[in-house]
Amino acid sequence: MFELIGIPPQALFGQLLLGLINGSFYAVLSLGLAVIFGLLNIINFTHGAQYMLGAFVAWMLLNYLGIGYWWALLLAPLTVGLLGVVMERLFIRRLYHLDHLYGLLLTFGLALIITGIFKQQFGVSGLPYSAPALLSGGYNLGFMYLPVSRAWVILASAIVCFGTWFVIEKTRLGAYLRAATENPTLVGAFGINVPLLITATYGFGVALAAFAGVLAAPIYSVNPIMGENLIIVVFAVVVIGGMGSILGSIITGFGLGLVEGLTRVFYPEGSAVVVFVIMAIVLLVKPAGLFGREI
Repeated sequence: MFELIGIPPQALFGQLLLGLINGSFYAVLSLGLAVIFGLLNIINFTHGAQYMLGAFVAWMLLNYLGIGYWWALLLAPLTVGLLGVVMERLFIRRLYHLDHLYGLLLTFGLALIITGIFKQQFGVSGLPYSAPALLSGGYNLGFMYLPVSRAWVILASAIVCFGTWFVIEKTRLGAYLRAATENPTLVGAFGINVPLLITATYGFGVALAAFAGVLAAPIYSVNPIMGENLIIVVFAVVVIGGMGSILGSIITGFGLGLVEGLTRVFYPEGSAVVVFVIMAIVLLVKPAGLFGREI
């Protein structure tokens, strides 16, 4: 049988595809964290719980209202994003001028409360969520089989990630956002409602987490601990890319997913820790992260 660097190509590209799927979730989730930290200076530890909420809202829409996957991609992020807006108005906005530790402790506590409520209501067993018919089947590429549902996750994540980067870095709205975080008084003098802009930014970051949750629902089981299992890795991705770096979180998310996939091929025992090993090396060599700015 033909082999590529001693590995059957189906096994090698299969693991790379799995790594790229994981990287897609890392990129979307770390992007949401980077938006919230970079523009609002809040370490949002509820991000994993908000990712779980997105998956659960999609599951509830399907099972209670008969609303399927495609509408859930819009409605679940909108619903969870509005919950994020309420959370920002009630709690988060009081912490903008305090040390990062206060935000981390508050959001960690909120994550425990949200996760605990869902564990109590649904248990920790996974709930099935079927992919729509349009995402069934796959393509035989010769060297590997590519399921349509997996290809869709990668494509949708890439579009959302680079669309968000474009809006924040290349448009007038993004310029207002960045200026509002640096000098809110000056931006307010131009007639821009800065508090509303900040609240909307937090809601958008939360909606990104919920969007990733909807994408994950057909691939993984929907359960209350799905965010707990992912959030630590996503924080490591954000640290490696550079805290608050939009482009850094996207490139690092996809890149580390591929590195995980390659590690699973050549040294499976190391795949669970390779992200943290890379984080330790990056912190030693470049503490601000690969794309972060030195203070």
